[in-house]
Amino acid sequence: MTLLSVNADAKTSKGQVYGYLTGILYLAPHTLGGKPSICPFASPGCIKACLNTAGRGVFSSTQQARIRRTKAWRADPTDFVRRLAVEIRALEKRAKRMGLKPAVRLNGTSDIAWELTPIIRLFPGVQFYDYTKDPSRMFADLPANYHLTFSRSEKNDADVLPLLRAYKQVAVVFAGKTLPTLYRGYRVIDGDRHDARFLDLCNVVIGLRAKGKAKHDTTGFVVRT
Repeated sequence: MTLLSVNADAKTSKGQVYGYLTGILYLAPHTLGGKPSICPFASPGCIKACLNTAGRGVFSSTQQARIRRTKAWRADPTDFVRRLAVEIRALEKRAKRMGLKPAVRLNGTSDIAWELTPIIRLFPGVQFYDYTKDPSRMFADLPANYHLTFSRSEKNDADVLPLLRAYKQVAVVFAGKTLPTLYRGYRVIDGDRHDARFLDLCNVVIGLRAKGKAKHDTTGFVVRT
């Protein structure tokens, strides 16, 4: 069972233009792979609009693979990290052959505090990054090679301004094709140009356009301006 998907979607593939080969771990979000939820801070809007079924996620084989990975992680986290390390090492070697730098996003469709495991510190030469809806993780003692972007939802909206004032990045999903220039007084940059959030400025809003099910959101998860 392969754990990492490497350059498997259009957005992460754009990272090659910036010199990065990206691997992503896709698990079964929320409680699709069992309880408790692997997205403990997921809001109703987030769950409803989840990109789990976007792209290759529409295939049942893809969904089953994500469930198997999630169950494997739940059954033996230590062995899962060991297997993950083998694949990250292979990604490092592949990136070197291609003249690129390795990047890994462990929460493709989950919100696990990977900084509490040894995996990130095992690979100081790899750039790890994730999105999270847990505001406390934004102030955690993270490894130097781990970058987090806060993901706004209708449930954690009150945390947006304090985090921006603390010089953190905040991702916001907007309705429509045109992103606003400012959001709550802070500059909005186009987050759809690539997924390598560690390359972006701090203290900005990462604007993401609503896609798939999110286009029909009525919960407030998607911001309509």
